Amino acid sequence: MRLDKFLAQQLGVSRAIALRELRNKRVTVDGEIIKTGSLKLEPQHRVEFDGNVLEQIGGPRYFMLNKPQGYVCSTDDPDHPTVLYFLEEPVAYKLHAAGRLDIDTTGLVLMTDDGQWSHRITSPKHHCEKTYLVTLEQPLAADTAEQFTAGVQLHNEDSLTKPAVLEQLEECVVRLTISEGRYHQVKRMFAAVGNRVVALHRERIGGIVMDDDLAPGEYRRLTEEEIASVEVHR
Repeated sequence: MRLDKFLAQQLGVSRAIALRELRNKRVTVDGEIIKTGSLKLEPQHRVEFDGNVLEQIGGPRYFMLNKPQGYVCSTDDPDHPTVLYFLEEPVAYKLHAAGRLDIDTTGLVLMTDDGQWSHRITSPKHHCEKTYLVTLEQPLAADTAEQFTAGVQLHNEDSLTKPAVLEQLEECVVRLTISEGRYHQVKRMFAAVGNRVVALHRERIGGIVMDDDLAPGEYRRLTEEEIASVEVHR
């Protein structure tokens, strides 16, 4: 990659501004001031801007984040803080959420810059399972699990939901596993049977389970096994 393009990506600026910073002698490569953007970077090159190292990215990146309340999963939102706030990674703005959560929903969010991998998670045809810990306003009705297995009719939807697995943990706390990603699906499913979700926490996406060691707002890289659990045909 050319040095000017690399700087533009790393600093989140235009190519013209990157060239200006080069001319202002703010960039070094392996300790030498470079004033032209045409230099082709190699993986072993050490690039610094005002003495701060700019890390070169090698290949796609995959992270899990324990999302707290009050943050949105979009990469840019004029009204709310986004989950990118927590990611101390180079060119973090190139990462996106593979399966978003509502602003008030907590738990597992997968962040990546691999579009094919995230499509495998979010595409309806792949039926990727997601598991949620759900706190309800009212005690769970005796027939709700049976209704969810058969499928429920959501407001303004033509088809029933696909079979879902419901496990009761406490009077008002359940674990729900679904294989779809309809808009606000979990909340709407419980609304359809006369109940209301008061807290929602995602525990699992496919074979990837929320790491209990991650506090809200913390994240880590996925392991090779976790990445490979999302099968992608390239």
